[in-house]
Amino acid sequence: MNFTTDREKLLGPLQLACGVVERKQTAPILSNLLLDVRENSLTIVGCDEEVEISLLISDIDVESGGAVTVPARKLMDICRSLTDSTPLTAKRDGNRVQIDSGRFTSSLASLPPDQFPSIEPAEATFSVEMLTKQLRWLLKRTSFAMAQQDVRYFFNGTLFEISDGRVHVVATNGQRLASCYLEVGDHTERDQFIVPRKAIAEIARLIASLDDEVTLRLDFTSNHMTVDVPGARLVTKLIDATYPDYSRAIPLDGDKVMLVDRQTLKDALSRTAILSNELYRNVRLILLQDRLDMHTNNPQQEEAEETLIVSYSGESVEIGFNVSYLIEALSAMAGSQVRMTFSDSSSACLLEDVDEKECLYVISPMML
Repeated sequence: MNFTTDREKLLGPLQLACGVVERKQTAPILSNLLLDVRENSLTIVGCDEEVEISLLISDIDVESGGAVTVPARKLMDICRSLTDSTPLTAKRDGNRVQIDSGRFTSSLASLPPDQFPSIEPAEATFSVEMLTKQLRWLLKRTSFAMAQQDVRYFFNGTLFEISDGRVHVVATNGQRLASCYLEVGDHTERDQFIVPRKAIAEIARLIASLDDEVTLRLDFTSNHMTVDVPGARLVTKLIDATYPDYSRAIPLDGDKVMLVDRQTLKDALSRTAILSNELYRNVRLILLQDRLDMHTNNPQQEEAEETLIVSYSGESVEIGFNVSYLIEALSAMAGSQVRMTFSDSSSACLLEDVDEKECLYVISPMML
């Protein structure tokens, strides 16, 4: 194997591939990337046995083809440190890979490529195509609500539910929920797939720099999901579990409806959050006629208050929330106004972006 390419052409795919590679691995080969050179192209593969990403770099100068594995972080750090204008050459030398650029030369240890793992999904049972901006929109509106290292492992992922011609994307940690849907056609069968947290993060990174109008494809099997975009493919194992009936967590009987400017509310919550309890992050909301009072305090006897003018007519209600949950839900929205629907101080709150009927957010209250 021997090829030459520009450093800037290599760096972007390397960064994406390294995102899949964990810093601490149970097997040395999982700390490596696979470099597969054929004709005038290079494919970079990163895999941790749960998520695999393959990235194609075309139009490189190939002297000889072949496959090698190299330490992921070391190769990326070398590429980062080089100047943009100097070509980079990589060639196999026995059980090592030589990386040269200008007056710089290095030799990296290599492991046999036949030891490198591969995730091979079965034939897809369901496929859907959408624009990059649509998937980016779905993930931005929902993925923040996933749990982290929850013992209820199905919460450590995002649900993709296909039913009634829609793809519903749902995330929750049991205390908050985000739901959004996209019309995808006439698919009538109901299917559910739970995509792990890490895979969601890597998919978001993969599509972040793509043009909005690029078409991508999602392929699902009972155990895997594949994301195909031009020049790249990501395969992930799915979480083997049944997702709870999230519709039961969506309050439909609220009779206290408040309208407020989204950015104004977010800014006010961000200010009052500065003096909230660092552990519990609680904020007290008092909803009155056309007025919302916010109050936070902490064990150091510090406190903050702010009052907003809102659109509300109804009985007063006093309720507590995790202020971070409120801010993150408001940050996921894009519209100018948010509708908040309450029942009482012990019931969950429903948040809706007035401009996006496809999305909703639910936050459970905290004890005051």
